[in-house]
Order: sequence, then structure tokens, then C-alpha cells
Amino acid sequence: MVHAAKGIFISCDIPMAQFIINYNASLPQSQKFIIHILDGTHLFVSSNVEGMIRSAIQEFREKNTYEKPA
Repeated sequence: MVHAAKGIFISCDIPMAQFIINYNASLPQSQKFIIHILDGTHLFVSSNVEGMIRSAIQEFREKNTYEKPA
């Protein structure tokens, strides 16, 4: 029997993939979104979480951006 799932294919570098995997692991079981980890740089996730992933990445980048002191 074939099982099909609608989702989004994410291709990124290894550190960003690890960030997404760790973000997924921090959520309760009912909110986990990773369908399959294909390899170190490719993930298949639920299609309804694109905005949530983008906002988590944006928040992470804002926290870890260097600003030169005045």
C-alpha cells in the first residue's frame, strides 16, 4: 500500500537543518512537523508549517546578528 503525504521539501546547509530538527524536537508531539529527514541537508516537512519555520529562523538570525558598536 502506498502512503502519500503533502509537504514541503527543504534544502539547506547542515547547521540550518540541525536548527530546524532541534526546533521540531522542542515542540510537543502533537505539533511536530518533520515528516522525514532525507539526509544532512534535506528535510521533508508538513506543508502547513512554512510560516512557523520562517519566523523561527528569522528570530534566530536576529538574536545572532553582530552589530558593530558605535
